[in-house]
Amino acid sequence: MILRWQAEARQAFRSFHSSAVASGLVSNIGKKPIVYPPTVSLEPTPTAVSVKGPLGETFVPLHPFLKLTNTAPNTLSVAVENPKERKQRAMWGLTRTLIHNAIIGMTEGFTTPVYLVGVGYRAALEADPRGRGEGRSGQRLNMKLGFSHSVFMSVPEHIKIEVPQPTKIVLSCTDKHKLGLFAAQIRRLRPPEPYKGKGVIVGNERVRMKTVKKK
Repeated sequence: MILRWQAEARQAFRSFHSSAVASGLVSNIGKKPIVYPPTVSLEPTPTAVSVKGPLGETFVPLHPFLKLTNTAPNTLSVAVENPKERKQRAMWGLTRTLIHNAIIGMTEGFTTPVYLVGVGYRAALEADPRGRGEGRSGQRLNMKLGFSHSVFMSVPEHIKIEVPQPTKIVLSCTDKHKLGLFAAQIRRLRPPEPYKGKGVIVGNERVRMKTVKKK
């Protein structure tokens, strides 16, 4: 049995949804202009936009319904042909975020710390015996993660690694997506457990602790 207040809430949601679609929705993220420094140059093409900066060059794919315009010096605006379509609104905000991340990556880069929490956990950066090639940078991580053996992980050529402390690894990259993928690979080796908090913790990750049930 549906209560009266539930029926009124559903009716209000339907009316709000229909009126919002009728008036034409916009992306709160996509409508924000992108301000980039003079050291960055953007060259849009029908299929992608090239972002060049002090740290290199990258490309962001574009859909045919996306439009890029320079509303002011060093200011880029992203728009779509029909904001009422759900896919175009979704790609509107996503593309704006990808371009903004590419600008930051080509000027400052991204950095993520990785912490090894546990007794005897430590890491060291050493030369890879296999050398460079096939996406490898010629370095590898030698980690002690509570197993009876050491865990080795090759460092990709697009990732820079520093080990300022035995229990701290600092990852740097110009691509935020690739940086997150590599950090997730390290975390997957020893995910943090909820009883003692031991494991690999990425960035500001917080582990929700559990209490042991006493018999």
